[in-house]
Amino acid sequence: MESANLSKLVKIKASELGFDLCGIAGAKKLHNAETSLIEWCSAGMHDKMNYLTRDTNKRSDPQILYPSAKSVIVTGLNYFTRNRQKNADAPIISMYALGEDYHSIIIEKLNELLAFIKSVVPNAEGRACCDDAPIMEKSWAVEAGIGWKGKNSVIINENIGSFFFIGILLLNIELDYDEPFWGEKCGNCNACINSCPTKAINCDKTIDARKCIANLTINSKDELPEYMIPLMRNRVYSCDICQEVCPWNKNAKEHTTREFVISEELADMGRNDWLNIDEKQFEKLFSNSPIRRVKYHRFKKNIDTIFAETRK
Repeated sequence: MESANLSKLVKIKASELGFDLCGIAGAKKLHNAETSLIEWCSAGMHDKMNYLTRDTNKRSDPQILYPSAKSVIVTGLNYFTRNRQKNADAPIISMYALGEDYHSIIIEKLNELLAFIKSVVPNAEGRACCDDAPIMEKSWAVEAGIGWKGKNSVIINENIGSFFFIGILLLNIELDYDEPFWGEKCGNCNACINSCPTKAINCDKTIDARKCIANLTINSKDELPEYMIPLMRNRVYSCDICQEVCPWNKNAKEHTTREFVISEELADMGRNDWLNIDEKQFEKLFSNSPIRRVKYHRFKKNIDTIFAETRK
């Protein structure tokens, strides 16, 4: 089958599987992305995520990660919802973590996509990736024409905005490739930069993780900086502020993935429920959630620290 026809079939199948976006690029080393990563880490912007400083050549070259890679299929899965926590005084959880863990959901869909490709091209092989491999997802999203890197470093698509997960399927066969997304469409807008309460967004489309609420509440092993606590605006797991103010998300549409729907129990919890959550309740609520990665004691510590004033 001609690569152009196969590429069309791949995109049709991706849509049938629920993906909102699908672009395809040729596998190669992304030299500029590697240089940017090294410079960012050298400036200490990665905080203590030292794994990002290792194997930068592998991160920028999918043919080191998966030697037979010839094509990179990049997918986007919308997770935007207006159905969130109901109580305004509750600790705030990032939108992407309100439902089930996206990693396994996307990997399953990508493996189904791979199975379809193999049914058409029996010698096709591949590897599915979703935040579980050293590959630069955002750079590949740009390379595959999915969108551009916004000033808040998040990939923006002009049709669905930026509230979407990126999944990648590395393939050992050649396909027809999309044009990279040249340039950007942020223009003179600085809404994300101006709205970040901790001033974590740099002017070069990078984030200073040492100031970022997402990093501070998930990855950091240190105490939350006292001066930042009032700036965190009750956010105890990640942060959506820079995306919420983005004009490209003004008309974001509700996702259609049932696994991402918030449970009624979680939606109804008020401040006192959160302040008194115990480990058993935590495991019940988040047994299949990305929140489980921080474990109960860190999550509870975030709540207690940020809401300390409310106990006085």
